[in-house]
Amino acid sequence: MNWFVIGLALAALTAPVVIWDIFSRRPRGVNDRYGNAIQTVWLVFLISSFGLLLKFTGFSEILLLACVLTGLVVFWDWRRRSHSDSLKIETAWLEISKSFFPVIAAVFVLRSYLYEPFKIPSGSMIPTLLVGDYILVNKFTYGLRLPVTNHTFVHFNEPQRGDVMVFKYPEDPTTNYIKIVIGLPGDTVSYVNKHLSINGQELPLEAKGEYHSIEEGLNYSVFESYQEKIGPVLHTILVAPELPPVFIDAVHQFPDRQDCSYNEAGFTCHVPQGHYFMMGDNRDRSSDSRYWGFVPEDNIVGKAQWIWLNFHDLKRAFTPIH
Repeated sequence: MNWFVIGLALAALTAPVVIWDIFSRRPRGVNDRYGNAIQTVWLVFLISSFGLLLKFTGFSEILLLACVLTGLVVFWDWRRRSHSDSLKIETAWLEISKSFFPVIAAVFVLRSYLYEPFKIPSGSMIPTLLVGDYILVNKFTYGLRLPVTNHTFVHFNEPQRGDVMVFKYPEDPTTNYIKIVIGLPGDTVSYVNKHLSINGQELPLEAKGEYHSIEEGLNYSVFESYQEKIGPVLHTILVAPELPPVFIDAVHQFPDRQDCSYNEAGFTCHVPQGHYFMMGDNRDRSSDSRYWGFVPEDNIVGKAQWIWLNFHDLKRAFTPIH
């Protein structure tokens, strides 16, 4: 189903009614026999219009725009009423703005500065996170960030190795990715023959046996699982022995690529200042920093903390993410 086409059709169908409502001189208030229908049309027009914007920008930007627009309408209405006690009739767009502004403002503050929900769409973080997991991301762990620009204006903590972090994909900031923090600014990260080293120290690995997974398209896969220790963090990774450590032909021409060297055995990267090196726990089925490069500090969204629901496995609900 093409939601963009549906949204475009709804906006086109409702726009003439909205324009007519703005310029119409019909009776308003209790004598307006079209009042309820017009309000519904306005609501459909606004939702479809904001939905169309998702094609060109992110949800956070749209939420900010909606918050600003409805806030300006509420402020304008308050100002005009402060100069006249006789204003009782409200147009459909004014009623909708006054009804939605508190809700939009509350959601905006919650998503921007406290917690934001995400759904895991792929298997790159198996077995830590499964396809279909709904997670909560802490937005204030690393500091408070400005909406849209995402620049930190109040610092709290720095990302640590082993953190499961959500960030804006460097090649398309409208898309969010989730991986584990492997390399901090200034680190040298090596992945040779499926063994990870940071600053010359190989990370401890403990074999945990086979891991069986049914992936997209009902493909049955068998991996070797290991418990890997990054600093104080223990987590499980998956390795497909038949695959190489990196597909060199798939490596992009990303910024600071000269700080990385690749060969058939793996790669070594020096992490630039202000950037992070990210990898998935499903090592051989993950599109991560080895392919598209380093994550700038301003791309950080937050730290994944909780799985709050998975419709395919309800026992995963309300479990912490390590």
